[in-house]
Amino acid sequence: MTRLFLTLCLVAVATTHAEPPNIVYILADDLGYGDIAALNPEGKIPTPHIDALGETGMTFTNAHSTSAVCTPTRYSVLTGRYNWRTRLEQGVTWSWSPHLIQHDRLTVAEMLKDQGYATACIGKWHLGLDWALKSGGIAQRGEDYNNIDFTKPVGNGPITHGFDEFFGITASLDIPPFIYIEGDELIGT
Repeated sequence: MTRLFLTLCLVAVATTHAEPPNIVYILADDLGYGDIAALNPEGKIPTPHIDALGETGMTFTNAHSTSAVCTPTRYSVLTGRYNWRTRLEQGVTWSWSPHLIQHDRLTVAEMLKDQGYATACIGKWHLGLDWALKSGGIAQRGEDYNNIDFTKPVGNGPITHGFDEFFGITASLDIPPFIYIEGDELIGT
């Protein structure tokens, strides 16, 4: 069975009819140009809903990623900066990796908010979060699972970086914790 995992979706909705158009940005892992039926009629996977988005809006077909893996790509998409300008020099953030986007770094979500958009992030964040420790302080990569205080909200995630709403997971489906996050709150596994 072929599966498509929606991994980051920036949804920006204009707040009045006189505002600019709505924006839907979908970043999907393991999805190639030829996998969308509207772009490749010979494709093997029906994609009617994505096709409808393209038919009623604009489709951009010449884009390039700054990395072959998701964390650096997400960083670049949200900040407009090269991914190698972070402390993460290779790979991706892991379970308890602290936030990767600096507090003073402008994100696309913040920029759109300044232009009157309401924004939402749906799917996997995978840019590090600040997890509270039971003993106080913030978890670091490699932290013992038993030291994490799951009763506290996560810090420095999508809400901190300009999104009005977030529903998703911290990282990939193979990286713990296997828990949903709504806004900054942990809501269940």
